Amino acid sequence: MHDMTRRNFFDAAAARARCLQYRKRILDISQQVQALHIGSAYSCTEIVDTIYHGLMRRNLDGTSPDTFLMSKGHGCMILYVILEDMGVLSREDLDLYCKPNGRLGCHPDYGNPGIEASTGALGHGLSMAVGMALAERGHKTSGTIYTVLSDGEVQEGSTWEAVLMASSLGLSNLVAFIDNNDFQSLGRTSETHPTFYPLAEKFQAFGWECAEVDGHDAAAVFAAVSGRQGGRPFMLVGKTTKGKGISYMENVPIWHYRSPSPQEYVQGKQELEAAAVATIGAAS
Repeated sequence: MHDMTRRNFFDAAAARARCLQYRKRILDISQQVQALHIGSAYSCTEIVDTIYHGLMRRNLDGTSPDTFLMSKGHGCMILYVILEDMGVLSREDLDLYCKPNGRLGCHPDYGNPGIEASTGALGHGLSMAVGMALAERGHKTSGTIYTVLSDGEVQEGSTWEAVLMASSLGLSNLVAFIDNNDFQSLGRTSETHPTFYPLAEKFQAFGWECAEVDGHDAAAVFAAVSGRQGGRPFMLVGKTTKGKGISYMENVPIWHYRSPSPQEYVQGKQELEAAAVATIGAAS
């Protein structure tokens, strides 16, 4: 099959509608388990959606020459619901999340459909992505490697070893994203590690092309990556909000790993449904 060309446009309204549905699905699943990383999944929803529905190319048979690696393994709920939406994972797979006889856990496991690497031991994903990008170049194939990192794993030394290696090798087929929600686990990164910032300049100093945008603006994410100059690895710093989309979750650290109570679930569902109505009204 010949590759389809990557889109030169991005349907922002369709992206907003998809992301609201993804948040609803994750919220529903949260009522079936004791806890899940809901705040972490919500903060990178638009980024992962843009990768799958805007940036990754598709062959006529639905396969892609490109590869996505969820380095931020604990944010995997957004990956799971996108793969379900695409028909790669089944509804039963998601309904059995973290249950006996289910195959989806709280971090991605290689071997499950659509999962390219086991991740979640933070700090290893970018190194694997560097290896994948180098292999693509060595085999003279055209695949681009996309990966999403968290604030916390950018503090890992192995991440910076990978950053240095990627630029030294000139891996222009490597595109990484930081879900920069300013939280690492239960504390604000800017408070626990104030020298973490400025972030974009650090990657530029390591030889990467870098841009910084609102990580919840899917069109801006798409435009920044599509407009990269090339010749070097590319890092997009997406400024995001932990728990984005539900008011009582936003920027509240306890939602790093928790499931809403029945009352909180109802409120969250009402807020997401109201946002969906507003989105439809704005598009009409």
